[in-house]
Amino acid sequence: MDYIVKLAFVLLIFIYTWLFQVQNQEWDLNRSLLKDANNAAVHDAAQAINLSEYAKGRIVIDPIAARSAFDKGLEINLGLDEGLNFKKGSPLHAKVEVVDFIIVDESTNSFPLLYENKLYGITKYLRGPAVIAVIKTKHTVLIARNKSPEDIEVPAVQENKLVYK
Repeated sequence: MDYIVKLAFVLLIFIYTWLFQVQNQEWDLNRSLLKDANNAAVHDAAQAINLSEYAKGRIVIDPIAARSAFDKGLEINLGLDEGLNFKKGSPLHAKVEVVDFIIVDESTNSFPLLYENKLYGITKYLRGPAVIAVIKTKHTVLIARNKSPEDIEVPAVQENKLVYK
């Protein structure tokens, strides 16, 4: 009888450890998917340049077109609907939230510029107009614990580098 209790305890520890490892791998996979999708989406958004300002020699990003391109990029790359909720077949299992979306361009700034956002831990030396975004989603939970895991939060920066002579 003592042998069966010890065996059950060892089996329980093994299963718990295995589920913990699977949960960590799921976190890594989701973070990687979010990072790649966010990088692609901010790249798309940074291309939304106001052509009338560009004709005057200034790079100004159109905020409405940029946000639309950003959201569309997330939808396509993560399999989300228009509300950024996961659809059937999406690699994610929770809604994606855009927690920060910032445009830094020549309408309000001159470059080069040191951009700092202490809230999200972003510090970047910008050599030209940029789009900065932070997205997050819920961490997949396979093991119930007292403390719920923090959301997966991913920043991305895409700049249009200006060439100075």
